[in-house]
Amino acid sequence: MKKILILGGGFAGIDTAIYLRKSGYEVTLVSDREFFYIYPTSIWIPTGKSAFEKSCIDLKALQKAHGFELVIDGVSAIAAQSKEVTLLSGRVMRGYDSLVISMGAGKMKHTGIENTLSISGAPEDSLLIRSRIEALLEKGSGKIAFGFGGNPHDTSAVRGGPAFELLFNVDAMLRQKKIRDKFELIMFAPMPKPGARLGEKSLAMMEKMFTRADARKSFGKKIRSFEADGITFEDESRVESDFTMFIPAGNGHEVIIASDLPQNEAGFVKINDFCEVQGFEDVYAVGDSAALEGPEWCAKQGHLAEVMAKNTAFNIIAKHKGLTERKGYAEHLNILCIMDSGDGAGFVYRDDKTAFIIPLPIVGHWLKRLWGEYCRLSKLGKFPRLPGM
Repeated sequence: MKKILILGGGFAGIDTAIYLRKSGYEVTLVSDREFFYIYPTSIWIPTGKSAFEKSCIDLKALQKAHGFELVIDGVSAIAAQSKEVTLLSGRVMRGYDSLVISMGAGKMKHTGIENTLSISGAPEDSLLIRSRIEALLEKGSGKIAFGFGGNPHDTSAVRGGPAFELLFNVDAMLRQKKIRDKFELIMFAPMPKPGARLGEKSLAMMEKMFTRADARKSFGKKIRSFEADGITFEDESRVESDFTMFIPAGNGHEVIIASDLPQNEAGFVKINDFCEVQGFEDVYAVGDSAALEGPEWCAKQGHLAEVMAKNTAFNIIAKHKGLTERKGYAEHLNILCIMDSGDGAGFVYRDDKTAFIIPLPIVGHWLKRLWGEYCRLSKLGKFPRLPGM
């Protein structure tokens, strides 16, 4: 049986492993952490609505459920041409028939970034964010800034949604505690209209959500640096903050940048519609590691990573069977999410033909929590995968 090596234990890597194992392939999954992290549900950890463990699935449990070989280690080098992958431990992986790269992305560097924490960064950061917020609650007042950055070389690598969600959730928590008037919440981003990729109607609804949250906005100013007590912008203006949550835009993973893989200007792996790496045989890239080709509004999201994983598994199997049919990701490009506000949500959708956001007071929040449970149980094989999910 053909041997597949998968680098990365996120949405794309896990699903690729699951689908290939179902077809009897010998799969080795390399991950630099011992659990799969459900990033979309981590927004509730800082406000105490959810425990850290609820956003984690033990990779050994996934290994037991699906039968792939698991290697907990980091990747230090990829030599795709010679078919060798070197791990941080020094172990060299050879002898595989196909390589799937799903290592995620690196982060844009900002001066003073150490003065911030990111809800989309290391999973453990969510606990540190909670500690910082709890310290301000203990103090009884404070200024909290929420922001995200952009990548001029690849706009698909921007993660704005979690920043919006966390701000709205903190607002809801403060209102529930009846101390909202003691805190100032600020949203900042370098683009003039953050969230514009969702479409004009959605942008108008977002504006209403900001008004409802009584959040101050600082948009359209490039970030110069982060300090312990705030953010300084290139026009010399400044936002004071007792705590800053910032999500840097993604760029190429440092191991990928140092490899022989073809990359776009941002350092993401160049692929065709079938997730095949350009110029290489039996090498694929999925999820955040891959360079997307599509409309200016397209974004790297978990559900697209899962589509790419499923299609890649199909394409690997088809190739090995000598079949000509292939499945591409381009037709599945859309923005799809439930933007949670702590006491409700908005259902967001965007594709080439339409864009909208549907308010879902109260029920939307619980729909997203149910999705989190569905994600956990379906990945573990304890609940059937629903079509399109």
